[in-house]
Amino acid sequence: MSHFTCIKTKLHDKKHLVEALIDIGERPNVPSDLGMEVVELVVMNPSHVEDHPVVEAQISIGADVGFKLNEETGNYELYADKQTWNKKVPIDRFINKLTQQYALRCLTASTREEGYEIEEQYVAEDGSVELVVTRWD
Repeated sequence: MSHFTCIKTKLHDKKHLVEALIDIGERPNVPSDLGMEVVELVVMNPSHVEDHPVVEAQISIGADVGFKLNEETGNYELYADKQTWNKKVPIDRFINKLTQQYALRCLTASTREEGYEIEEQYVAEDGSVELVVTRWD
């Protein structure tokens, strides 16, 4: 049976989330950029559409994949239909890639805010990222 699954995350900064999605090759649709507050996600399996409520998301990356702000936690939760997931990587790997890129975006932003400059950035064979930062006093 096709339905939306809610995957909890620790992603709370909308700007960094959108940037991280772009970094991993997604084309996020941000309704606020279009003058709307939310976009409605729909279950893509037509035989199950009537059985499921519409999910209103603040960021979408497809008709049935998006991020909705959980007002209690302040985090964006991923809503997706696992049965119709059509991304290049499995959903768990997608979350891992997104979380890593989101963390890198947050880290580089806070590094710059503290007055540091990123001199070098390395991606190791295992996928980990190393930054070399400097600051002159």
